[in-house]
Amino acid sequence: MARTTIRSTYALDVETVQLLERLARQWAVSKSEALRRAIRAAAEQGVPDEREARRVAWRQLQTGLGLTRERARRWERQVREERRAWRAPRS
Repeated sequence: MARTTIRSTYALDVETVQLLERLARQWAVSKSEALRRAIRAAAEQGVPDEREARRVAWRQLQTGLGLTRERARRWERQVREERRAWRAPRS
């Protein structure tokens, strides 16, 4: 079956072109075919929802810092007290 193709022009940085060329050599296909395969593979994996990606990054940051709910509440109280002290009229 004949494949309909659409010719397009894209601007790629040098590193991306080098990676594309390496994939094409490894797969023994043209750069166009390597690009098609890479796009299909990315589409199959799915693109994460941007909001969900931010939530995941936030959770990873909290976990990495060892931030528990109690520690977060303590920090929040401390910041509020510091702000109140800063705003308090000075004698």
